[in-house]
Amino acid sequence: MSHSVVITRTTTTTTSSSSVVLNTGYLRTVPGLLKLAQLILGAVCVGIVAWHFKRFHSVYSSGNPEFFFLLMAVAFLIGTFCLLASCLVSLSTGGIISKTIYELIYHTVAFILYLAASVTLLVEVTSGHYYSSLKDAYTAASIIGLIISALYLFSAILAQRSYRGI
Repeated sequence: MSHSVVITRTTTTTTSSSSVVLNTGYLRTVPGLLKLAQLILGAVCVGIVAWHFKRFHSVYSSGNPEFFFLLMAVAFLIGTFCLLASCLVSLSTGGIISKTIYELIYHTVAFILYLAASVTLLVEVTSGHYYSSLKDAYTAASIIGLIISALYLFSAILAQRSYRGI
């Protein structure tokens, strides 16, 4: 009877003065690099839109794509930060969480909502009446949002491949 054996090697970094263990090897994996890129680009999007957000415009008015984009960017920035932080701080989380359905659902929902927010903002900016600098900033943010949604799609595909249903 033959069977396959998977050997996983984890690279850690420890400091002598504290008991904090960092799983630095996770950042060398494709899911780790994707989460890091999603985190950095998401922070850029939040920064751009938050800086240029129209303060005189009512947040509750109908058809406010800037607020929807900012809401999605902040929500998934926080979620991705929590996922990345838990995979970096725990030695076993990176290997365990990828085998659950959570990552597949999270990345699929993030892909759909980020794509919807980016397309909505891009359509509004190209057809709306915005000042030149505001139009350029929102266009850049929506294009970065499209790139982030592609990263979430790739993460969802990787999560689907590594998911092991019980």
